Amino acid sequence: MNRFHQIFPQGKAIVGMVHVGALPGTPAYKGSLDQILDQAIRDAVTLKTSGMDGIMIENMHDLPYLKQGWGPETATVMTRIGMEIQRMTNIPCGIQILAGANEAAIAVALASGLEFIRAEGFVFGHVADEGWMDAQAGPLLRYRQKIDAERVAIFADIKKKHSSHAITSDVDLLETAQAAQFFMADGVIITGQSTGKPVDEQALESLVGKLDIPTWIGSGLDAENAETLAPLCDGVIVGSSIKRDGAWQNEVDLNRASRLVKAVKKIWNI
Repeated sequence: MNRFHQIFPQGKAIVGMVHVGALPGTPAYKGSLDQILDQAIRDAVTLKTSGMDGIMIENMHDLPYLKQGWGPETATVMTRIGMEIQRMTNIPCGIQILAGANEAAIAVALASGLEFIRAEGFVFGHVADEGWMDAQAGPLLRYRQKIDAERVAIFADIKKKHSSHAITSDVDLLETAQAAQFFMADGVIITGQSTGKPVDEQALESLVGKLDIPTWIGSGLDAENAETLAPLCDGVIVGSSIKRDGAWQNEVDLNRASRLVKAVKKIWNI
């Protein structure tokens, strides 16, 4: 059984984002770990209350992102946050550590009892705003086995937002998705061009019925486009549209989140 279906036996999943406040060592850190933890827990509890099937934890406020060279404090604090959110919500939780810190995310998931990670740079190198991102599938899956974290699912971004894919312009979305499947990703994530931007409907349609692993929408799903886009995927990860005023920087808005969950689950008939 695919790890996706082990985590989400209903076969579909809507997952809400917890955008953790700026962590120690980053320019926007405000000097209070307790405040960061409290806000993350509040958002996570709100997501559970709204009916979300899962939670994704991400260090989105750690601007500007590093693709290497971040310190152990990042993984340490994210582990503490992950443990507390898992304990307080008891629903499937995952993590992403920006930018491209996929091995660290696997380690944090193992230590925190989280079920999945979101990995960028899984197949095909590309130019991100942090610089060149190498494909990491080979080292990452070996690392997962080395630390006995095989239970942790890897959902991989392909043709990722905030990136240039000119070098691989001759490799279309389907071929990229099939490469991720061949390299044993547990699912692929499709995004728009940037945070909060919807996916291209025709691009998403090109994957329908062509993969043996789940397809996620990773940006831009909202109450207006859900009816069109949700039927084309197995899972959605939502952030901006469920925050106060529709801004990812803000706290989770229970009314926004609940309305979107209800709409998506009605479309999926679950």
